[in-house]
Amino acid sequence: MRSFWHSAWGLLVAANLFWAGNIVLGRGLVGQVPPVTLSWCRWTGAFLIAIGFAWPRLRADAPVMLRHWRMMLLLSATGIACYNTMAYLGLTGTTALNVLLLQSATPLIIVLWAFALFRETPSPRQAAGVMLSLAGVAVIAGRGSPEVLWHLRLNHGDLWVLAALAIYAFYCVMLRRRPPVHPLSFLVAAMGIGSCMILPFMLWEIASGASIQGGAASWIGIAYTAVLPSFVAYLFFNRGVELIGAGAAGQSMHLMPLFGSVLAVLFLHERFQLYHAVGIAMIGGGIVLASFKVVRETKTVALPNRM
Repeated sequence: MRSFWHSAWGLLVAANLFWAGNIVLGRGLVGQVPPVTLSWCRWTGAFLIAIGFAWPRLRADAPVMLRHWRMMLLLSATGIACYNTMAYLGLTGTTALNVLLLQSATPLIIVLWAFALFRETPSPRQAAGVMLSLAGVAVIAGRGSPEVLWHLRLNHGDLWVLAALAIYAFYCVMLRRRPPVHPLSFLVAAMGIGSCMILPFMLWEIASGASIQGGAASWIGIAYTAVLPSFVAYLFFNRGVELIGAGAAGQSMHLMPLFGSVLAVLFLHERFQLYHAVGIAMIGGGIVLASFKVVRETKTVALPNRM
């Protein structure tokens, strides 16, 4: 476990697998669980699960986070409340595959935010890796046909998701400014604050007549979102950013279409086509190209064990 906690790409691969599952499941819960309610249940459940593990560290780190309360509010709003609620709203108006494909725009948006906020310029290798991965996404989105790709149109659900991704990319870049506390303390505090931010909108949704349908299956789905893509995946991703930086960690998000395609084959019985294989190969090649130098450098640095 100690070696895994120091493996940036092991952590990032696992996080993106859990997030891909969350997108597929989130689409499956459309019509059963209202989107804002799903977001609130997800983060409230994750907070209640995690606080028992984090309480000793959270109590020790609370004074530091209180001194940085503005940054805590900003990161909780962008990384927890806004991003996830908007993504679930988007899933009510588009397909899971569209959302998975749009996720691969995140590394490019991260690069743009990093330049706008910190004048951080990507290396030619990183820029080439981003473009190669985006080309792989385009191959999958267009089903291997330039004509199909040309006629793709974004609907209101896609626009919700793109706005959510822009906010989340901002969160990724701003993580470097988070309070200097243990990752678990930060995550649990952000989940609790984010849940409180979502609560008024959830109450409004319920007052408008929305309710949870589908019985036990819906509650099992909510439980999944609270554990793996929330508590576990965010902890893993935040640690990955800490190890190799937001730009390199953001490249891992190209893995979501890859994992999503596999999950669609396994659980939705969709056929795996040649263009999927070509696109996935290009996505993987882009990740390797963009991150090779960073990974090589992190192997030579003694990183502190903060877990």
